[in-house]
Amino acid sequence: MELTQAHTYAIQGISVEKICQEFGTPVYVYDAEVIEKQVNKLKEAFSGLKLRIKYASKALTNISILKLMKLYGCEVDTVSLEEIEVAIRAGFSPKEILFTPNSIHIDELAQAVAKGVFVNIDNLYILEEFGKKYGNSVPCCIRMNPHIEAGGHDKIKTGHKESKFGISIDYADAIVAVVEKYNIDMIGLHIHTGSDFSDVEVFIKAADMLFDFAKRFKNIKLFDFGSGFKVAYKKGDKTTDVNLLGEKIKEAVKKFASEYGSEPEIWFEPGKYLVSDSGILFVKTNVLKKTPATTFAGVDSGLNHLIRPMMYGAYHEIINVSNPTAQHTDFSVVGYICETDTFAWNRPLNEVREGDILAIMNAGAYGMTMSSNYNSRPRPAEVLVYKGKAHLIRRRETLEDVLRTQVEVAF
Repeated sequence: MELTQAHTYAIQGISVEKICQEFGTPVYVYDAEVIEKQVNKLKEAFSGLKLRIKYASKALTNISILKLMKLYGCEVDTVSLEEIEVAIRAGFSPKEILFTPNSIHIDELAQAVAKGVFVNIDNLYILEEFGKKYGNSVPCCIRMNPHIEAGGHDKIKTGHKESKFGISIDYADAIVAVVEKYNIDMIGLHIHTGSDFSDVEVFIKAADMLFDFAKRFKNIKLFDFGSGFKVAYKKGDKTTDVNLLGEKIKEAVKKFASEYGSEPEIWFEPGKYLVSDSGILFVKTNVLKKTPATTFAGVDSGLNHLIRPMMYGAYHEIINVSNPTAQHTDFSVVGYICETDTFAWNRPLNEVREGDILAIMNAGAYGMTMSSNYNSRPRPAEVLVYKGKAHLIRRRETLEDVLRTQVEVAF
């Protein structure tokens, strides 16, 4: 979103206020150019490797976004059978889909195998069941837990010792024993230390552990390093230096390949990194309310549409689209849900008036996908701006949508 010389905000030349008038508020708007730019950054940073980018679809699962990712040369990472189906409907072949679930029954994993997707196993018990069922007839990947703590919030740190994700590195011998017992066609190793990490050295430490463990197997063809690349939510935020990471990964891969005898594919599963900055949640100011503590700007949205500030304490920049030249005054931006759903507390904003459109930035990842119908509120529309045109990619819900799956009992 850019501020034009005429002091109006636009996305790819389209007036933001025009978009909001056409599609209403609240509305999620995604800029395809931003997504393409982020994809290209990764391709450039890891050029020279046998690279495969597996978009983590849980970040934003709209089928049109998935089709866009395919257009830009990405494959897809899924965490549920339903996400697999959405990816297939978006045009991905099963061979382009990775399935990385946790806490599932072997029957669900078997359904994924039957669809022809590549599975990633993060449980020693499930690995044994997989071996009993398939032997060496189905290739797989194993997700390791390196006991390395990294990430921006406790809820998104996934590689530490107490995490439910992955098979503990302490069970390395047990993994080798199960693989050998059933002659499992284990061709890849996976690791994901956490989301929002910025320390490249921590990432390399985890990668070195994976490379070292891989030498205990004869047929390793790929390493999946997950993602979790940190993006900037406000000015001054430290982000992941993907170019530096690319240099270090290339060095490590070259060393491994010379010792192992073959060069592996390198996979990444970026989600937030690709779509976060592309998405903006536009809301309208319903009411202003002055109290002894603050001035509230109450908007037509809430934690039912964007839960990250309340769930993770996440910071999202907020811009007053309708009054960009006014002086700054502190406002607390809050939602219309019967909970404390505060998007920002005492945030300096261009003076907010009733009816003003506010832009909640960096809302492309884990915004709409984590939305709900709490308070029986419908979910918003989604719009994709592609090549200078705004496309509706999800209509706004109605009360009928909220009630659609409910079954009334006749008393």
